[in-house]
Amino acid sequence: MDRWFGWYGRALEVFMAIGLALMVVLVFGNVTLRYVFNSGIAISEEMSRWLFIWVTFLGAIVAQRERAHLGTGFLLDRLPSAGKKACLVVGHLLMLGTCWLVLEGAWEQTKINWDVSAPSSGLSMAIFYGSGVVFAVSALLILAHDLLGLLTGRLSADELASMRESEEEQR
Repeated sequence: MDRWFGWYGRALEVFMAIGLALMVVLVFGNVTLRYVFNSGIAISEEMSRWLFIWVTFLGAIVAQRERAHLGTGFLLDRLPSAGKKACLVVGHLLMLGTCWLVLEGAWEQTKINWDVSAPSSGLSMAIFYGSGVVFAVSALLILAHDLLGLLTGRLSADELASMRESEEEQR
């Protein structure tokens, strides 16, 4: 399963890089057209916005897998191993519940907007809301895998609780 998550993370990173490159081309091209030629491409703004949303959600998935989200460990660091493990289990259960709510909401929005066309491109607005579905399903799988690893002893509480310090704390 770890290999699958590794492959999935690398694929998401490729999609994010392509998305960012497309955003740069679309926005720069549109700005240039507006400034130099006093015209623009209407679909450029819409596609840039959609790509931004998708890149954000895909980046959150990658960060979840790499445990790269910022956290604070001032309480967790002071707890014994059993307390750390209990806090991590509760935290993961809460995150699983939150991801489930995101999945339900994103799925409903995707279904509601399936037949709604975007103003510029005419594409289904379900593509836009589908980003939440992809995020929620991916995050649910990652969190469940990590929680199962913690409960079975494959992952230690210290491994799972490894936090990234903010840049301000590193100085």
